[in-house]
Amino acid sequence: MSGSSVRLPDRSRRAAFWPYLLVAPTVLGGLLLLGYPFVRNVLISFQEYGLGELIRGDAAFAGFRNYRTVLADPEFWEVVRRTFWWTLVNVVLIMVIGTLVALMMQRLGRRMRVLVTTGLVLAWASPVIATTTVFQWLFASRLGVVNWVLVRIGFESFEGYSWLADGPAAFTVLVLLVVWQSVPFAAITLHSALLTVPAELYESARLDGAGGWRIFRSITLPLLRPIFGLVLCLEVIWVFRCFAQIWAVTKGGPGEATTTLPVYAYRVAQSLHRYDLGAAVSTLTVLLLVAVLIAYFRQMLRQEADR
Repeated sequence: MSGSSVRLPDRSRRAAFWPYLLVAPTVLGGLLLLGYPFVRNVLISFQEYGLGELIRGDAAFAGFRNYRTVLADPEFWEVVRRTFWWTLVNVVLIMVIGTLVALMMQRLGRRMRVLVTTGLVLAWASPVIATTTVFQWLFASRLGVVNWVLVRIGFESFEGYSWLADGPAAFTVLVLLVVWQSVPFAAITLHSALLTVPAELYESARLDGAGGWRIFRSITLPLLRPIFGLVLCLEVIWVFRCFAQIWAVTKGGPGEATTTLPVYAYRVAQSLHRYDLGAAVSTLTVLLLVAVLIAYFRQMLRQEADR
C-alpha cells in the first residue's frame, strides 16, 4: 500500500472527536464565566473608571497610571506581605493536618473510616457563610463557647475577651476557620491516593526495621509526590484568593490586621469608588499568584529531573 495514506473509517473519526465534544461545554463555560470577567477587569485597570464612569459608561484610557499609583503605595506592599504570610500559615497547617488525618484514616477499621469520611465530607460540603457564622458564635465575646471553656479550665482573663477586636487574635480565628474548611479536601484526596500504594511495600519496609517516619519519607512521599503537589497548588490558590470568610468576619479589620489582597482590592473599589485601582490590584493579585505557582512548578520539575 505504498504511496497511499491510511484513512480512518467514519466511525473511528467520530470516536476520535467524541472526547473533545464532551469537554467542549466545560471549556466554553469556563471561558464565559472566567475568561470574560478577567479580560474586562484588565481593561478597566487601564482606564479611568470611577463612579461617574460606572454610570455613564465612557471611560478614558489611563495607560499604566493605575498600576504606578498602586505600586507606589506603601500600604499595598504591606498587604502583599500579609497575604503571603496568611497563605504560608494556612497552607502549612492544611497540608500537615490533612496528611496526618489521611494517615490516621489508613489505620482505622472500615466502620470508623466511613464515619470519619462522612464527617469530613459534611464539613467540606457546609456552605462557607454557614461555617463562618458558627465560628463567629464560637468566638463571641460574651456568649461564645471558646471563652466559656477557657474560663472554666482556669484562664479567667478570657472572660468577655473580644477575639475580633485584637489583630493577632482575629488573624488566628480566621486561620482556624480556613483550615477547618480546607482540611477535609486535602485529607480525603490524600487518603484516596494512599489507597493506591501497594501494601507489600509497607510490609517489606517494616520487616527491614523501618519506622513510621522512615516509611513515610522513603515510600509514601516519593510515590504520592504528584498528588501532594496538586493538593498543595490547589490550596495555595484557594487560600491566596480567600475573601468571603475574611469579609464576613472582620472586613479586613481590626485596622488592617486581616486585610489581604482580595479584601484590599474590594475595599479600594467600593469604599473609594476607584474601580480602576481595584481592578489594578486584582490583576496584580493574579500575576503574583501565577508567579508563585510557576516558581513552585519549576522547583518541582527540577527535583524530578535530579531524581
